Amino acid sequence: MTFSIVARSGQSYGVAVASKFLAVGSVVPSVSPYGAVATQAWARTAYKEELQELLAAGVDAQDALRRATEADERSAVRQVGVVGSGGAATFTGSEAMVWCGGRHGQQGDEAYAIQGNILVGEQVVAEMERAWLEGSGAPFEQRLVRALVAGDRAGGDRRGRQSAAILAHSPGTGYDDSGVLADLRVDDHADPVTELARLLDLQDLYLGRPGPILPLEGELATEVRERLTTAGHATPDLHEALADWAGAENLEMRLTSEGIDTRVLEVLRDSTAGGAVTG
Repeated sequence: MTFSIVARSGQSYGVAVASKFLAVGSVVPSVSPYGAVATQAWARTAYKEELQELLAAGVDAQDALRRATEADERSAVRQVGVVGSGGAATFTGSEAMVWCGGRHGQQGDEAYAIQGNILVGEQVVAEMERAWLEGSGAPFEQRLVRALVAGDRAGGDRRGRQSAAILAHSPGTGYDDSGVLADLRVDDHADPVTELARLLDLQDLYLGRPGPILPLEGELATEVRERLTTAGHATPDLHEALADWAGAENLEMRLTSEGIDTRVLEVLRDSTAGGAVTG
């Protein structure tokens, strides 16, 4: 009744999941500095603590999953994905409802496990795997949701749609450097995966950190310059004008001579349309 991706990239761990089930994010995902777990089908929530303890003790993902499922007398109806510093593994019990199955892989400092049950077909996990592998240049949390979107577009849960969630941690990220990269849930919605992607974009706008876009040129540069001129910060050097504007408006945006972020344009639009924005 669920499809999910569990993944690691460097020190980042995360789970993205969707289902025709109320509030799937309250049941399936678990993330820690040691790994990520998704427990689904007839989910055994105790797997989350058990597997995290094994990962924290240095047990690799395959062995941790084997130990957990062998100790569970009802493992035949379970489905689990796990990723740790020592690789990735996925398990589908022999009595899980069809279509059911999973894929896992590892390359360099990245690993993933993708699994689903009661799906329209194997194409769901295949498309999720493709999206994950092809998205290597994107931010980690965006890659997770894009993989989920790919599975949803491939048909997803054959019963329909209801909820989706992402839970991802990465050291030094998130609000107040808490390490929580993303913790978003859509508990009951007609199009939950699309809504989850929208919320992630909003989180990036509200809490994301600026990153460089080089070179600053074309239509983006033209609009930024026009907005700066309207705001009274026009200098020959566009980056100097941005830095002057950011200081004047008391924005916490870390503008530097190396580049800017597209969020600058959004803030400029707001500030020149209706008063100063203070971050």
